[in-house]
Amino acid sequence: MVATIFNETESEVRSYCRAFPAVFSQAKGEFLRDVDGKRYLDFFAGAGSLNYGHNDEDMVEAAVAYMRGEGILNGLDLNTEAKAEFIEAFRDLILRPRGLDYKLQFTGPTGANAVEAALKLARKVTQRPDIACFSGGYHGMSLGALSVTANAVKRASLVVQVPGVVRLPFEGAIQGDVDSQLGVLRDMLCRPGFGIDAPAAFVLECVQGEGGLNCASAKWLQGVAALARQLGALLIVDEIQTGCGRTGRFFSFEHAGIEPDIVCLSKSLSGAGLPFSLNLIKPEIDIWKPGEHNGTFRGNNLAMVMATAALKKYWSTPDFAREVASKGDALAEALRRATAPAAGEIDVIGKGLMLGLRFSQPEHARAAARRLFDDGLLIEVCGPRNEVLKLMPVLTMERRTLLSAGQRIADCALALLGQTVETSVA
Repeated sequence: MVATIFNETESEVRSYCRAFPAVFSQAKGEFLRDVDGKRYLDFFAGAGSLNYGHNDEDMVEAAVAYMRGEGILNGLDLNTEAKAEFIEAFRDLILRPRGLDYKLQFTGPTGANAVEAALKLARKVTQRPDIACFSGGYHGMSLGALSVTANAVKRASLVVQVPGVVRLPFEGAIQGDVDSQLGVLRDMLCRPGFGIDAPAAFVLECVQGEGGLNCASAKWLQGVAALARQLGALLIVDEIQTGCGRTGRFFSFEHAGIEPDIVCLSKSLSGAGLPFSLNLIKPEIDIWKPGEHNGTFRGNNLAMVMATAALKKYWSTPDFAREVASKGDALAEALRRATAPAAGEIDVIGKGLMLGLRFSQPEHARAAARRLFDDGLLIEVCGPRNEVLKLMPVLTMERRTLLSAGQRIADCALALLGQTVETSVA
């Protein structure tokens, strides 16, 4: 099989296949195989949609049994047995142990659907038009979600400027300590004469997945949450990429001890990469009228079956989250030690198993990703200049495999820098 069919017939909009130019055929656990039999270690995890690895046996078995039993596949928003079991598992294993009180709104198949619904509800609740978003933020490629995304290159496809957006600096985007940065936000939104009206909501990621793995501190997040309350605005936390254990907790906002008004979930929510998203909304703001927001594929019952299996397998105890946090700490420390000779040229950043190598020269990140792919390791880049080599391994990867791959990644980065130095000296 050759890639000709894709080049000749599929739209030019495709992207990941350009970075990973293989024809893949199989996947299991932390590995994929292409049609030529070459094996690839997965440090990409389907852009965060495969936290539990590929084709988990328990999830596959649950799905096969459900389909063989003639289970409903698309239930729209009908009451179904599969949906009831998912809601019960999510309530008992995720919400109640964390003392969280949310209602579940099934929004549609993608994370962007969840963001669109969140923005719409925030405006409905507050009767305000503006959404405050942050530098470095990414929330999806549909109209509303893209309007609150920072990357100008991605927004260029909109052509029109969507109104109702206020752009604010994320932590670290301006100089000063956390208190002074929060002070700037308060001045912009509260000080007379600045001309910025109180927004309907603030929307943010605790770790900016596409924006360069910028991590907000607990203090900054708590300050933004307090500012939202002061202004009578909602706080929307986008957990689409950071959720389902990626940062060492089920929700990344748990690290800061805050409770958003709306939480957007998708990607790994289904457990096995099927389309599935929902919003968690505080009961007091659930003012939707029946049918006021909907979507044909919001009732993906097969995804709910696999999601329920994932929740029961990995979240019945705190052990899985602790393991992810421990492996993340170990990998980060190993990367710091390995890249120490390149201090000033490479920084290790991120949280949990959402880590990155940030290069002072962006071309090194892209070159490293290409070399590693050729060497059988899938990994992507992120950041406003694609300057971050982004490590997103499947969370179930064995520690030994994880650390060995971390060494491969560090060696590749150092070799590139060494080659650059040799070339420049020559």
